[in-house]
Amino acid sequence: MKLQDRVAVVTGGAGGLGAAIGQAFLAEGARVAFCDLNGAGAERTAAQACSDCARAGGWALDVSDDGAVGRTADAIACAWGGIYIWVNAAGVSFVRPFLECSPELWELTIRVNLTGTFNGCRAAIRHMLPRGRGAIVSLSSQSGKQGNSHYAAYCASKFGVIGLTQSLAVEFAPQGLRVNALCPGVVFTGMWREMLPDYAAKRGLREDEVQAYLESKIPMRRVGAPDDVARTAVFLASDDAAYLTGQALNVCGGTVMH
Repeated sequence: MKLQDRVAVVTGGAGGLGAAIGQAFLAEGARVAFCDLNGAGAERTAAQACSDCARAGGWALDVSDDGAVGRTADAIACAWGGIYIWVNAAGVSFVRPFLECSPELWELTIRVNLTGTFNGCRAAIRHMLPRGRGAIVSLSSQSGKQGNSHYAAYCASKFGVIGLTQSLAVEFAPQGLRVNALCPGVVFTGMWREMLPDYAAKRGLREDEVQAYLESKIPMRRVGAPDDVARTAVFLASDDAAYLTGQALNVCGGTVMH
């Protein structure tokens, strides 16, 4: 088991990629705190993933609230004896033409995707430093490597996650902490399905044509699966990636190669 008895916090853990990552960590022996704005959903995901409450639990958490993130991290560390892994997977995404992207939508996207990652990293690092080891994995996106129309706020937030990741990796490598990012391509999670009507309108497609259109643009000719991302997260969190820090790994079927 690659993560035996290591305590992992996963934000955005009620569903989508966060839930998939938490479940993959459990399969590798970790103890996982599923955290989400939807606290009931986080508890439900934890209970479905593992019946042992000493190995999986759900916490309500607004990642944009720095105080709440710190208090939740303290509670998890107190209950389970520390934090070794932290995954920043909470996020929002909207498809909007730039001139229709309101300041409120911009602020929400930055607050959750980038400030939420900043808050998570601060809480994680404070708990990891005394132990002299730890791994942070933050979800960026292929849209954090390459801009796209109608995604101004999302792209800005995800480019920012990579910059934050690189800065922290340099600063805390001497203290034994590793900080990396994952850059998924299209994965049909609940968040993506909510965007489907707007994406279809952007491309002038019917909703039932979108998946085939996207797959035609991906070198591997398929959209991603949650497990594609989860397995890579396990790698980054484990000792298999002991010499990797400051990296932003693409998990996008070849769509982006830099």
